[in-house]
Amino acid sequence: MANVVPGEWERARIVAARPPRTTALDPFKPHAFFLEDELNASSRVVSSGTILLTNKECPWRCLMCDLWKNTLSETVPLGAIPRQIEFALAQLGGVPEQIKLYNSGSFFDPAAIPLADYPEIARRVSFAKHVVVESHPRLVGEKALRLRDLLSGSLEIALGLETIHPQVLPRLNKRFSLDHFSRAAEFLRNQGIAMRAFVLVKPPLLDDAEGIEWAAKSAAFAFSCGAAVVSLIPTRGGNGALEQLQATGNFTPPKLATLEQSLEKTLSLVQLRDGARASAGFEVECGEALEISSQPALGALQRRQRRTPLPPSEGRAIPQTTAKAGRVFADTWDLKQFSNCSACFEKRRQRLFAMNLSQTITPRIDCEICGT
Repeated sequence: MANVVPGEWERARIVAARPPRTTALDPFKPHAFFLEDELNASSRVVSSGTILLTNKECPWRCLMCDLWKNTLSETVPLGAIPRQIEFALAQLGGVPEQIKLYNSGSFFDPAAIPLADYPEIARRVSFAKHVVVESHPRLVGEKALRLRDLLSGSLEIALGLETIHPQVLPRLNKRFSLDHFSRAAEFLRNQGIAMRAFVLVKPPLLDDAEGIEWAAKSAAFAFSCGAAVVSLIPTRGGNGALEQLQATGNFTPPKLATLEQSLEKTLSLVQLRDGARASAGFEVECGEALEISSQPALGALQRRQRRTPLPPSEGRAIPQTTAKAGRVFADTWDLKQFSNCSACFEKRRQRLFAMNLSQTITPRIDCEICGT
């Protein structure tokens, strides 16, 4: 093990824990596509078309990721990605104002999305006023400028921040630091490219209360870096590694109530509607560092007996933040798995939709069946 590159052992263990792929994918068809409503930067609800592209698997092997299930082992042929977009748009019907091209990895990974396809991709989405793609923070650079300059509409890049918890983030095998994220965000700001961030709700090693707290803190950090949007994503099992962590008491899936409360807390702290500053504890700008290891949440985390001991943070401090105006959305994909009550599920799902579109906290749903 002494000769293994740092992180490779975790990578190998994560891959070994995976269940087998069960779906045969067509490199000329996206594996999913759908329309949804989204509140845009002008506070208008617009039609947004999301196309989940089929392409080569991301080179990172993140602890919590199950997106590899819908990827290929090889780069798609030239022209395949534009054909996937054309196929999805024909099925969706109409012309959505916004398009999200999500590829289960990084759009700017040339092994996933061939550079030679950029012009044709831009042509296929030339009707869109706004285009969103996703990327690992360390791959943000000149390729983003190339895509931006080809598009008719504006560009937004979604970065997987996941969490700013100083001991959980390194355990996710994402292989980036908050400095990487801050530099990517600064690059995008300087180039006039919008940014959104993906934040996990209750990643491994946190309980539900800590999951809510750190989702809000991570969202505030992303906003302080200039994010226009934060998407709160409940951590989903199904990739093998999380099931192993669950068996040892190091992970339990978040409850639907945990996602609801994360959205409530983030909306309350950040006060997105009027752009007010967040409350005490979020007082430092993106990129600055404060030592926060004495916070009670970390102490409680380290005292748990059943969970795998977290490694020391090696003295690395992490930023607390000042939140700026933006939008925060709860991810509503496949919500049913986080609910244990069919009596109130649909009302609570609709409540999340309403808060996503209004950016206001609506009254909670009281359920006599489950007591939530």
